Amino acid sequence: MPDIPHMPPTRLLTAVPICDGHDSAVNTVNLEFIRHGFEVVYLGYHRPARDIVRAALQEDVRAVGISSYNGGHVEFFTEVLRLLAEAGAPVRLFGGGGGTITQADAKIMEQRGVDRIFFAGTPLREVVAYARGISEEAFSGPVEMPPSYSDRALGRALSALERGLPGASAAPTGATRVRPAVKTLRIGVTGPGGAGKTTLIDELVLRFLHAFDSGSRVAILSHDPSLPGGGALLGDRATMIYSQHDRVFMRSSATRGQAGGVNATTECASDYLVRTGFFEAVLIETVGTGQEAIPFGAKPGYVDRMILVLPPDYGSRLQLQKIAMLDVADCVVVNKADRRGAKTAVSELEARLRDREDGVSLFLTQANRHRDAGVDRLFESLFRRCVKGA
Repeated sequence: MPDIPHMPPTRLLTAVPICDGHDSAVNTVNLEFIRHGFEVVYLGYHRPARDIVRAALQEDVRAVGISSYNGGHVEFFTEVLRLLAEAGAPVRLFGGGGGTITQADAKIMEQRGVDRIFFAGTPLREVVAYARGISEEAFSGPVEMPPSYSDRALGRALSALERGLPGASAAPTGATRVRPAVKTLRIGVTGPGGAGKTTLIDELVLRFLHAFDSGSRVAILSHDPSLPGGGALLGDRATMIYSQHDRVFMRSSATRGQAGGVNATTECASDYLVRTGFFEAVLIETVGTGQEAIPFGAKPGYVDRMILVLPPDYGSRLQLQKIAMLDVADCVVVNKADRRGAKTAVSELEARLRDREDGVSLFLTQANRHRDAGVDRLFESLFRRCVKGA
């Protein structure tokens, strides 16, 4: 990573195309990028070109890397290029495919606009050197804001906020709220690693898409931890199913040294998304947090509802006395209801929360189960007033 003061790490997006489930190569490259200080948004495998380009625009990445082993690389890379050009996004496209992409194929792809194809046996240091060149270009000038609202405009704006550029917090021109009478709902979701926060959010998004009409949108701000060297694997998109939708705006962020589960610009980013007037709700997911964390501040904080998600195996009753979020959360969710001890966990939490004078809702959910009734009840509790006003 070039030594450029006051600049955030370079963001790259990697993915595996549709009809392709080979992810060992891309995971190896991801780890090398992260080790050298890059933030890598990993979209996962079996992803269509539209998903890749949407994510690249929302995440405002400098380049997209595709690992292709399915034999359709010439057509697939060409489609990604076409969609990027259609959006007016100056995003580099590179990739590789072991022995699948031939020298002749690579020549065709590069003639069409692919920046670089790496062949089997290429040293990882060469791939990193290529990405470092992109880094130097990325920070060579100011962020240029698109003139009107789009996923690219929002992505660029959030990057400008991260860099502290003048005027970055201004809403896009022409912003009009879809439902002027309905306030944008900000929901913070936190809990320990492995509790199922990402899957739960994805299920809430599915219910949002069904409950609200086609003019309504939801935003997600997700967080993953930064490594000591500054790199980060931003992998929440890889586990999302329903959030790969045109009505969903998602931004993945690294903590960048900030303790507590979010980063230093999260509150400003959520403020900005609310000011645009385009979203019915903004969901903020923290990294896996510990006993002391209250990521969104003590009430009233900057979110409207705080959700704590716990797995059934949080430990003994004594552990519950130490979790600070249990004293401020509006909703407590015991997820993974199919696991042993889930009902016992609910009973212990009911006892722990009994003395809360301000009231708190407790839900038992299995987010990885289709049409889970517990998730239905949680969604209704969160969005009841919004849905009735729709």
